[in-house]
Amino acid sequence: MSESEKFDGVTSKVDNVHTDHYPALNADDALLAELGYRAEFKREFSLLETIAFAFSIMGVVASVTSTFSFPLSAGGHVGMVWGWLIPCFFVMTVALSMAELASSMPTSAGLYYFSAKLAPPKWAALASWITGWANITGQITLVCSIDFTCAQMIASAVTVSTDGATVLSASATYGILLVILFCHGLVCSAATSILARLNLFYVVINIGTTVAAIIALLVCSGGNKVSTKDAFTLFENSTGWTNNGWAFLLAFTAPMWTLTGYDSAAHISEEVAGAARTAPIAILLGVAGTQILGWLLLIAASFATVSVADLLTTDLPLPLGQLFLNVLGKRGMLAMWSLIIVVQFVTGAAQGVDASRVVFAFARDNALPGSRWWKHINPRTQTPVNAVWFVITSSALCGLLGFSTTALTSLAGASVIGLYVSYAAPILLRITSGRDKFVPGVFSLGKWYFPIGAIAVTWVTFIVVLLFFPPAQNATALDMNYAVVIIMGVFAFASLSWVLSARNWFTGPIKTVDEPTSSVDGKGSVE
Repeated sequence: MSESEKFDGVTSKVDNVHTDHYPALNADDALLAELGYRAEFKREFSLLETIAFAFSIMGVVASVTSTFSFPLSAGGHVGMVWGWLIPCFFVMTVALSMAELASSMPTSAGLYYFSAKLAPPKWAALASWITGWANITGQITLVCSIDFTCAQMIASAVTVSTDGATVLSASATYGILLVILFCHGLVCSAATSILARLNLFYVVINIGTTVAAIIALLVCSGGNKVSTKDAFTLFENSTGWTNNGWAFLLAFTAPMWTLTGYDSAAHISEEVAGAARTAPIAILLGVAGTQILGWLLLIAASFATVSVADLLTTDLPLPLGQLFLNVLGKRGMLAMWSLIIVVQFVTGAAQGVDASRVVFAFARDNALPGSRWWKHINPRTQTPVNAVWFVITSSALCGLLGFSTTALTSLAGASVIGLYVSYAAPILLRITSGRDKFVPGVFSLGKWYFPIGAIAVTWVTFIVVLLFFPPAQNATALDMNYAVVIIMGVFAFASLSWVLSARNWFTGPIKTVDEPTSSVDGKGSVE
C-alpha cells in the first residue's frame, strides 16, 4: 500500500499493521500512526475509566439542576417529563453515528479529522476548518456554562444558609467562577494517570448523588405530591411565548445541554487502551446512562413540584434549589446541595480535560493562532498544559456574559449549537461523500448508518434553529439570547481567517509520522 493510499482513505483495519503480534497498547499506537499521528500520550485510561469519563462529563444530577428552569417554564410538568424524553431518542442517533466514527478513526483530533477524511478532497480542508472551530466554540462555552452554574449553586447555598440575608451579586458570582476555573486549570494540568483515576471518583459521586436526589424527592415529599396524572400531563406555559407548542419545544434545551460532551471519549482516544473498541462503548453507555437517570430524576421532581409558579419566582439562582428546600428543609437541602456542587465541580473538571484535548489536536494541525504554544506537551506530566490554560482563559472571558439576565440561556445555547454542529458535520459527510471511502472499525452500524445518520443530521438542524431564539417573545438587551452573538462572532472570525489566510496554508490534518510504527523493537518499525 502506498503512502497516499494509507492516508487518503479512511481505515481502521488493525490487521494492516500486523497487530496480532503485539499487545493492545502497541496496536493502538500503530493504528494512530496509520491515521497519520505519532503517539504523544501515555495510554492510561482503561475501559471502565473511559466510560466513567464520558458519563461524568455530562454530570446528570448537576446538569438537570442547572437547566431545571427551562422545562419548568416551558411546560411545567409536561416540560420536565416529556421535554426530556423526546430529545433522548434523537440524541441517541447522533451518539450511534459518532460511536461508529470514533471506532473507525480513534484520534484526539476527533470530529474535524472525521470531516476531513470523509469530505470530497477539494473541500476536505474547509470541512475540517468549520468542524474544528465549531467544536472548540462548543467545548469552551460548555466549560464556562458548567462552571458558571457551579458558581450559581454556591451562591444559592450562601443565600439559603443565611436565610436570605445574603444574596450574592453578579460580580461576586463571577469572582467565584474565576476561582473555580483556576482550580480546574490546576486539576486538568495533571498527568494522565491521575486524571484517569479521578474519573472513578467522579462517576461514584455522580451516580450516588443522582440516586440520592431521586429518593429524597420521592420519599421526603411524603403526601405533598401532585397526582400521577398531573405529574405526567399538566401543562403550564410560563415562557412569555403565546404559542404553547413552541413554548414546549424550549424545554428541549435542558436535555440537549446535558447530553453534550460525549465526544470526549473520542478526544481522549490517544490516551485510551483499545481505543477502537473502548471509545464507542464509552459514548453509548455514557449517553444511555445519563438519559435514564436524568429522566427518573425529572419524574421525581415533577411529582414533588406542587407549584410551578413558586419555583419560578424563587430568589435562588436555580429553581431546583428551591424545590429541595421545600422538600428537605434547610439542613437537608444544604446537605444535598453540597453533593450536587461537588458533582458540578468534577463535571467541569472532566469537561476541561476534554476541551484541552480538542485545542491541543487542532493546534497540532496548526489551525489555531499561536498553535506552537497550544500543541506543546509538558515534559513532566506528558499532557497539553498550555492548551488547558488556553481553555481556562477563554472560558473566563465567556463568563462575562454572567452579567446578563439570560447568561445560562446564552452559554447553554452557544455550547449546544457549537458542539452539535461539529457532531452533525462528519455525520452528514458519512452519509453523503464519505459512503464509499469509509471503512468501519470494531463498532459498525452496518446498513443502518444511513437512516440513523439522516435522522441525526435533521434533528441537529432543527435544534440549532430552536436554540437561537430568546426565552421570551419580546426580548430586550438584558434578556436576549446572546448565543447568536457568540456563535456568529466565532463564525465571522473563522470565515475571515479562512478567506484572508487559512485557505492558503491549512490543508486539514497533517501527518506527524510517515508510516505506522511500533515500540516493540525500539527501532520504530513494524515487523
